[in-house]
Amino acid sequence: MKRVGSRSAAGTSSTPQAGRTRLPGFRCDGDDRDGGGRRPQRQQQQQAPGYYRRQEQQGSGTEDGGWQTVGEKKHHGIPQQSEAWNGYRMPPSEQKYSEDVHQVHQGLNVEPTREELNSLSKACNRLWELDMNRLVPGKDYRIDCGEGKKVYQKGDMASESLFSWLGDDVLRKPTYSRFCALLDNYNPHQGYKEVVTQQDKHEEVAFIEEIARTAPIKYLHRYLVQKGVVSQDYEDFKRMLTSLWFDLYGRGGTSNCSSAFEHVFVGEIKGRGQGESEVSGFHNWIQFYLEEAKGNVDYQGYIFPRRRGESPDSETQLLTVQFEWHGVLKSVSSTLIGVSPEFELALYTLCFFVGGEDNRVDMGPYTVNIKCYRMGNNKIGSAFPIAEN
Repeated sequence: MKRVGSRSAAGTSSTPQAGRTRLPGFRCDGDDRDGGGRRPQRQQQQQAPGYYRRQEQQGSGTEDGGWQTVGEKKHHGIPQQSEAWNGYRMPPSEQKYSEDVHQVHQGLNVEPTREELNSLSKACNRLWELDMNRLVPGKDYRIDCGEGKKVYQKGDMASESLFSWLGDDVLRKPTYSRFCALLDNYNPHQGYKEVVTQQDKHEEVAFIEEIARTAPIKYLHRYLVQKGVVSQDYEDFKRMLTSLWFDLYGRGGTSNCSSAFEHVFVGEIKGRGQGESEVSGFHNWIQFYLEEAKGNVDYQGYIFPRRRGESPDSETQLLTVQFEWHGVLKSVSSTLIGVSPEFELALYTLCFFVGGEDNRVDMGPYTVNIKCYRMGNNKIGSAFPIAEN
């Protein structure tokens, strides 16, 4: 074991405790997040072994001088979060939101062209161009891809964490911050019914309200209207997005244990017989970054390109990786790194409504197959990118 320095921003030392460690600036169970009371305790929800939720850290003093044992890898620092989290669980009508993109960028065109309406690939590329909140590699964050491997190869090929650092202000961006606030609302163990509080619902509606002010979501709406999929009424459209991504459904024989948002962005752990488990979903880079910061994710290396393309580097924004989450293996997972929450949600929603199971599209410098699986006719079972080049 190698011991690496890890001190808090305030200069005090802290030691990871069992369960999910409280993040500096992150509001925790029992914190006054809604400005008028304590966050409701979820005593009804069953918790499986290895299931973590935000917890209050007990005490600030340690006997290890601020050092912690983290195996062979040095984990990047856990970012500070905006105090805006205090208000995210208030009724959405009482919250403050960003200015509409049309107020900030007057004359911005979010109408789909005829070519885009006839080509899902061109529409997805337009979404890429409209992602004003996408991060810039090397400026906003840095990754270390380490060594590559085949999917079937065992062993950890990465000597360091995937993320080296992330800019201090990134997760304070309004859509990013609200996205992060949703990530602890779920029990990742498939088969345990979710308990959704009224405050959780407030977070969901407020998140949709925030991203609905951005260019990718406005383009998505105009596109689906032109296709005759949704109503022109923007309020109806926002309610549809909330239902599509956050309504609970069953997986593996258990009702109300999953949702599109949980599976795609948060991830789930499911049993596969004989006492073994596997990670399902978990395709979002922000969730990866935060879980890696807390020591819950162990990056194992990137997966070699399928067609012997160029190996990924610190500039790559479409990456196929292998990792463990809470000690459970995800043998292969593709993720778009540095893209905004609104872009990803718009991309997968677009493919769900006007695409099929396989959607080969061009986005910026990447040729991608957006896989989209349905649960029945009206639910997203999973959605994720697969690199084609």
